[in-house]
Amino acid sequence: MSLEFNKVAAAILGSMVFAMGTGLLADVIYSSEAPETPGFDVAVAEGEAAGGEAEVAAVEPIAVRLASATVENGLKVSRGCASCHDFEKGGPNKTGPNLWETVNRKPGTHEGYSYSGAMVEYGNTHVWDFEQLDAFLANPKEVVPGTKMGYAGLRKPEDRADLIAYLQSLSDNPVPLPAASEAPAAEIPGETPPDAPAPTP
Repeated sequence: MSLEFNKVAAAILGSMVFAMGTGLLADVIYSSEAPETPGFDVAVAEGEAAGGEAEVAAVEPIAVRLASATVENGLKVSRGCASCHDFEKGGPNKTGPNLWETVNRKPGTHEGYSYSGAMVEYGNTHVWDFEQLDAFLANPKEVVPGTKMGYAGLRKPEDRADLIAYLQSLSDNPVPLPAASEAPAAEIPGETPPDAPAPTP
């Protein structure tokens, strides 16, 4: 019995010694050095913005977008505004003012609606022409800080053009749409206009 126990103990001890020796030998053969700077370098494509977003092409002028806008599409877009605005001639003011004959109207002047002081002041120096409507619909609170309009903005340029085309139609004497040829050419960052001289190397 004692002999068997000695054999088992010797086998276990031998295994432990072998494992320790193997570990030490591996440390001698394979050695690694810690990097000078921990972490990994991430390559960023040249031309990307610091925030990781590529430059975005400039939005076409509203006159250009209106050339392909439709009243029908604008009517569809306007349904998202119907909870706060009425579009009918002689219709009531709701949370927002009635929008009949909005184009070329002085901001803050629709009869019977209580505007914010900021909108009234804005109306002292502006009218709702196509450019001003486009800017306001994109970001109301940036164009008129202090406006009562809680809408964050209509982000798609094409949707804004369609909605403005619909607003332009809401009049007994609609204001003529601007000619697309009169609009300045849209500039795309990083590209050279076709008629511009080639850059000198």
